[in-house]
Amino acid sequence: MSVTVRVPAKVNVQLAVGAARPDGFHDLANVFLAVGLYDEVTVTPADELRITCEGPDAGQVPLDRTNLAARAALALAERHGLDPSVHLHIAKDIPVAGGMAGGSADGAGALLACDALWGTGASRAELLDICAELGSDVPFSLVGGAALGTGRGEKLRPLEVGGSFSWVFAMAERGLSTPAVFREFDRLAEGRDVPEPVASEELLDALAKGDPDALAAAVSNDLQPAALSLFPELADTLAAGRAAGALTGLVSGSGPTTAFLARDPESATTIAAALRASDTCRTVRTASGPAAGATVLGQ
Repeated sequence: MSVTVRVPAKVNVQLAVGAARPDGFHDLANVFLAVGLYDEVTVTPADELRITCEGPDAGQVPLDRTNLAARAALALAERHGLDPSVHLHIAKDIPVAGGMAGGSADGAGALLACDALWGTGASRAELLDICAELGSDVPFSLVGGAALGTGRGEKLRPLEVGGSFSWVFAMAERGLSTPAVFREFDRLAEGRDVPEPVASEELLDALAKGDPDALAAAVSNDLQPAALSLFPELADTLAAGRAAGALTGLVSGSGPTTAFLARDPESATTIAAALRASDTCRTVRTASGPAAGATVLGQ
């Protein structure tokens, strides 16, 4: 018997970042939107816990117990007194180290798949609690749709979305470390007051109305200056996407993937073609959101 779970990528349409806390984390107002790029995690009983991975950038995925998928299986097994001997196979389509929560998606997918395989009957609240222990973005990977994340991003409030938004994602030639981007954010913030992170009411209203023009006017990412400081070439990608007709462009999360909001799917296709021809990125994908969260595909 095996269980396969599909999990979406995300884009942060707003990422407001507060000052560093004593524990080293930052309070966030993080507006997540799940988009239709997916990893699939298949869990099968095995003699020992092991991980395999296929797909773009699979060679960059750790295949040991530092992988969030392995950590999810271990956490659920420990809570229920179970043997975590499973084979976790990740079919990866979300960019690695791209600011789109690919690792977090794998953690949420493995958790839901192991819950189904083992029949633990864990409540939604318990699964979300384990997700929060694994990482700030993991709870949203489980939930999907659209949500406001506060605290470290793990405290979620579902958001209403009044339509579908079309996106183009440009993947960079190399990755960016999320901790490194936050360290650069702290360095750039030295000597100035960092305001408390607050969700933009204009942005939440634009999501609720399904209005791409209003959303384009309201998106923001407080980590973007830090990402551009560490990876200046991203400015060329942002300029190319905007010149191609994107309503707006921004760095997705901690980067280095750049995200471009299009007026409709046809515009997204045009923008994607221009970005491919621009020689400013490695590869380009289109997707729409919101997308459903972690979903069991079959057993």
